[in-house]
Amino acid sequence: MGHALVKIFKMIAGILLLPFCVGAVIALYRVLIENGSIKVTSLVFFAGIVIWTLVYIFLPTPRLIYVFGHEMTHTIWSWFFGGKLKGMKVSALGGQVLTTKSNFITSLAPYFFPFYAVVIMTIFAIGNIFWDWSGYTSLFYFLIGLAYAFHITLTFFALKTKQTDISDQGYVFSTVIIFLGNILILLVGITLFSSDTGVFYAFDLWLKSSTGIITSLLGYL
Repeated sequence: MGHALVKIFKMIAGILLLPFCVGAVIALYRVLIENGSIKVTSLVFFAGIVIWTLVYIFLPTPRLIYVFGHEMTHTIWSWFFGGKLKGMKVSALGGQVLTTKSNFITSLAPYFFPFYAVVIMTIFAIGNIFWDWSGYTSLFYFLIGLAYAFHITLTFFALKTKQTDISDQGYVFSTVIIFLGNILILLVGITLFSSDTGVFYAFDLWLKSSTGIITSLLGYL
């Protein structure tokens, strides 16, 4: 009974978060419009998306690589909340990770946190500090597009089968968190590697857009 009440509460929370989802989309659109540098690199970014999409359609699905990233994401977010890794199993058929700390974020993180895209961002950021990789920006954005498309397509592939991470949290709540998480990750990624807008500006846009939607909805009541 207690678990059922928690799922009902989470469903209500998911519905209440919908204005923040719309606000995040508006903020992402505004940031893309205002970033002149993004217009230059967007072609290679989308080229990476197209290339991976073709690979996904015509070549065997690299399940093992996806499962490893999926389980590592559970682990990383558990570490973030103070958890420890107790064990991990990875195979092309699926995986499992045992940690000492778990919550809805650690459960749903693999569906909104693009593990390999973040790895590429981290490598580029560190390399740029020590060796000035600014001349390889186009290659970087191509790889990010490739990795993010990998994340999206393999996430949809995984969601075709029943995922206990999703069912345990509730489908409405999980869908909202996954959608919102993906948009916010994109928002942060774009602003981190652009000189035209900043992360704080992007989040300010998100909050103002969201509160504006809430205010408008309340006005109809």
